[in-house]
Amino acid sequence: MRKIYNRIEEIKGNVITVRAGGIKYGELAEITSAHGKSLAEVILLDGDKVSLQVFSGGRGISTGDEVRFLSRSMMVSFSDNLMGRIFDGSGNPRDNGPALEENLIEIGGPSVNPAMRIIPRNMIRTGIPMIDLFNSLVESQKLPIFSTSGEPYNELLARIAMQAEVDLIILGGCGLKYDDYLFFKEKLEEGGSLSRSIFFVHTASDPVVECLMVPDISLAVAEKFALNGKKVLVLISDMTNFADAMKEIAITMEQVPSNRGYPGDLYSQLASRYEKAVDFEGQGSITILAVTTMPGDDVTHPVPDNTGYITEGQFYLSNGRIEPFGSLSRLKQLVNDDTRDDHRSLMDGMIKLYASYKETLEKKSMGFRMSDWDDKLLKYGDLFENELMDLSVNIPLEKALDKGWEILADCFTPEETGMRTGLTDKYWPKQ
Repeated sequence: MRKIYNRIEEIKGNVITVRAGGIKYGELAEITSAHGKSLAEVILLDGDKVSLQVFSGGRGISTGDEVRFLSRSMMVSFSDNLMGRIFDGSGNPRDNGPALEENLIEIGGPSVNPAMRIIPRNMIRTGIPMIDLFNSLVESQKLPIFSTSGEPYNELLARIAMQAEVDLIILGGCGLKYDDYLFFKEKLEEGGSLSRSIFFVHTASDPVVECLMVPDISLAVAEKFALNGKKVLVLISDMTNFADAMKEIAITMEQVPSNRGYPGDLYSQLASRYEKAVDFEGQGSITILAVTTMPGDDVTHPVPDNTGYITEGQFYLSNGRIEPFGSLSRLKQLVNDDTRDDHRSLMDGMIKLYASYKETLEKKSMGFRMSDWDDKLLKYGDLFENELMDLSVNIPLEKALDKGWEILADCFTPEETGMRTGLTDKYWPKQ
C-alpha cells in the first residue's frame, strides 16, 4: 500500500523532510506541487523524520504539498532497446527517443562476493600504446584515470570507447559540461560506436541528486548485460564530481564533515561502486575505467587518495600524455605473458631507458656537458614521446611492440639496451 502525506515539515534547498513510518532508505517518493510532479529519494532516516532529495529541486514546493511514497527504490529499464540510446541520470531519454518502461531493474544493489570472482586473465586492447604495451587494461579491472583539469581525459575516454575490444560501452557522465556531452555523442557517432554504447549523462545544470545516481544506474545495467554474456566496459567522467555532489548533500543535511568537508563515508561510497567490476564464470564481465580529476594536481586530495586504496592501480594523465611513472596497472602481469614473448622485457627495458632520459634532461637543464650516451638518450626520449606516448598514436599491440624495437635500433646498439640476446636476435630490426 502506498503511503501519502500532505504535510512537509521542512524545506532546505533541494531536501525536504516529512514525518512518516515504515519507510526504507533509498525509497522513491512522488511530490505533487503546483508546478507538477517530481520524484524524490529518501537519503536520511531519523526516527520518524524522513529526509528526501527532490530530483527537480526544492523551488516551488510548499509545506502543504503531497508526498506519496512508492514502496520501491529507483529502477531502470533493461533490454537491448537501450543500445545506442542516451539517457539522463534518472534514466529518462535525453535523445528525444521513446521512454522505456519494460523489464525494470533496481539500481544500487550489492557487489559480487569477492570469493566468487574469477581471477582477471584477459586483456582488453585499446589501440593506445601507453595502455596496451606499458599498462595493459585487464578484463574486470577497476582503474581510475588521475588527471588535472584541462587535460584531455574526455578525449582519451572517447578514444577508448571507439577502439576497446569489448561488446558494450556504457558511458556515465557526472557533472559534464554540455560541450563535453556533445563531444562524446559526436565522436561516437563519427566512429560508428554509438550503436554499441549506452549513455547515462548528468550535466552540470541538472539536479545534483542525478549525479549520484549515474554510477549506480550505469553499473546496474552493466551487470545485467554481463550476466547475459556481454563484455562490458563502463567509462565514468568524473568521480570527483560525484564526490562533490555527495559533499553538497551532506552539507545540506548538516552532517559532521570529514577531510576537506567530504562526508565520512566517502571511502565506502566510492568502493561500493568500484567493486562492481567483476568477471562472471561462463558469462560476461564488467570493467570500470573512471576519471578522477585532482584539484591542484594534488594526489592527496580525499577523492584520489581514497580511490587509490580501492582500485588496482591508475593511469596518470599529465601534459596530454599517460605518464609511465605515475601510471600502474597492477594486473598487467596476468596478461603480458600471453601476448608476445618480448612484451614484458620490452616494456621494462624501454621504461628503464626513459628514466635515464629524464635524468639526462635534468643534467642538460643544469648546463652539464652531454656525452655520446646522453645524446643517444635525448634522441631516444624524443622518439619515445612522439611515436609511442602521444595519445594520437593509434596502432595495435603487435605494431607497438615492433615500433618499440625500431626506436631502440634507431638510438642504440643491441648491447646498450640491456635486453636479452635471445630477444634482440629475434626482434632487432634488420639493417
